[in-house]
Amino acid sequence: MEDHLRNVKNLRRSKTEKKLLRRQKKTGHTLLRHEGISIVSHPTKSLLFHCVQCLVVSNGGLGNGVSRELLLELLKDGGTVESILMPPNKPYAYVTYASLEEGQNAHRLLNGRVLRCHDQDITLYLSFVENVGGEVSGSCALPPGLSVWEEFVSPEEEAQLLQAVDWLSLNDDVTVQQELRHRRVKHYGYEFRYDNNNVDKEKPLTGGLPAQCDAMLHRCLSEGHISVLPDQLTVNQYQSGQGIPPHVDTHSAFEDTLLSLSLGEKTVMDFRHPGGQSVAVVLPGRSLLVMKGESRYLWTHGITPRKFDVVPASKDEGSGVVTSDPSNLTLSRRGTRTSFTFRKVRHTPCDCAYPSACDSQRPSSLPSLPVASSDACRLEAQYVHHVYEEISTHFSSTRHSPWPRVREFLLSIPHAALLADIGCGNGKYLGINPQVISVGCDRSVNLASICTERGYQAFVCDALSVPLRSTSFDACLSIAVIHHFSTQERRLAAIKELVRLLNVGGRALIYVWAMEQDYMDQKSKYLKAKRNLENVEPRTKGGDSRIDLSKTEQRTVTDHRDFGTETNSSNLKQQQAGKVSSSPTCTSENSNSMGQHKLNIHTNRTVFVSQD
Repeated sequence: MEDHLRNVKNLRRSKTEKKLLRRQKKTGHTLLRHEGISIVSHPTKSLLFHCVQCLVVSNGGLGNGVSRELLLELLKDGGTVESILMPPNKPYAYVTYASLEEGQNAHRLLNGRVLRCHDQDITLYLSFVENVGGEVSGSCALPPGLSVWEEFVSPEEEAQLLQAVDWLSLNDDVTVQQELRHRRVKHYGYEFRYDNNNVDKEKPLTGGLPAQCDAMLHRCLSEGHISVLPDQLTVNQYQSGQGIPPHVDTHSAFEDTLLSLSLGEKTVMDFRHPGGQSVAVVLPGRSLLVMKGESRYLWTHGITPRKFDVVPASKDEGSGVVTSDPSNLTLSRRGTRTSFTFRKVRHTPCDCAYPSACDSQRPSSLPSLPVASSDACRLEAQYVHHVYEEISTHFSSTRHSPWPRVREFLLSIPHAALLADIGCGNGKYLGINPQVISVGCDRSVNLASICTERGYQAFVCDALSVPLRSTSFDACLSIAVIHHFSTQERRLAAIKELVRLLNVGGRALIYVWAMEQDYMDQKSKYLKAKRNLENVEPRTKGGDSRIDLSKTEQRTVTDHRDFGTETNSSNLKQQQAGKVSSSPTCTSENSNSMGQHKLNIHTNRTVFVSQD
């Protein structure tokens, strides 16, 4: 009887080991396919770390929410850990042990080990590797004019400043306290209005700035951080997971130097240059951020809404730039952070050295409706392509829940079918149906990069010229894409491009803006969200070009069997001024004339006044 039980136990162990081996092989294939990491079946010595045993830990990366400290505590069970490399935003890590024996021991003991991480169980799989990846980038400097001063206020001063903010008080005349979608905010001195990104300079708030700020501001003045005392204060309170979109503070509203005092928990603020350079800066609690010159006028700054930040692991590195050094990165869990942003209201037009980003120096004329294809290309490059590159990180962080009808469409696609998502954004629809072969493309380089980081097949291209073979796909997606084209001909060309990709019997699902935002006397969610226009926060500040995206869209399912080459809109409320007779792709036409009709600037959460 005992022999029988022992045999059954051995049989069960064998099944468990086989299941573990299958999953380990699967993770190995995933690493090779998406990350180019080749695993081996035998122990090896690292070429980078001599005389130590190297393994890759699948599911044990920063991208899975696993911190360096938590991973190290588990890996110690296998032996003496020499080093851990954790590439940023990746779902794996490298570990090196002091000897081959310890590496083998870790491989045997820790494979399949479940790690409890932030209320979820993560199963780790260890594999031997010959080469350790993870290139270390060079040091990255702070944007010009930017400085961070750690421990600028004492813990006692921090407590006094936080107590000075009366979140419960209201003023009947102005909205000094606002509940924005991404944070809680209160203004002193002057109210910053989010409907026009400016302050009403003729209506100062009563009471001025809190007296508890005086000592800190006079210290800023004596130490040369500012030349005049500020007269406007915005207090923002962020809970874990909240953030603020990338923006440049309005030039015409405030003078040069901006001060931002971080109280409570630390966070990471992202700075981005119009040329594409980005810098992530750690802001510890009780630190002072000073923005002058180029960093204030030209670089956007924002906080990505998330619950964890990738930060340097060294305890002696408080503030500063977050590099991509995988040997010195870990996760920091966000808590409640309150920022005090001090500004000096400007009473004369801004004459800074950055006219391309300055609302005081930028031409005030509205853009015209395009007449030629080259006009349309320039218009879309400025108001669509450039904007998406600027807001890609924050945009991606707010696009995670699939729309129900899109999900329903994707799950209806047959097994092993080919799907093309044209304008895939951050790829949130590419993994809905794992039974189909999906590929995505987007005009934004940054969004396409986010897709590849998530393990999806995606590339950069224009939706009017998709480099994929005709009649090759069983299904196509175009979700909130086609309304970004500025002429009717270009929108029609985008639809024809989708049809070109479909094989006989294929289907395409198209979502676009709906001109009509009401149905049977019921307003859409887009309009209902406008309870108080001042509480609606735009994507950017400072007069930057911006686009509005809505979840209230018009849905069209196109069947390749019934699609014609011409379309006719029966409910145009305003006909487009110009039609392009040439190819819809960008051409260098000798046309300097723009349409006489101007494009309307749409106010967010309001009824549309024109078709285009």
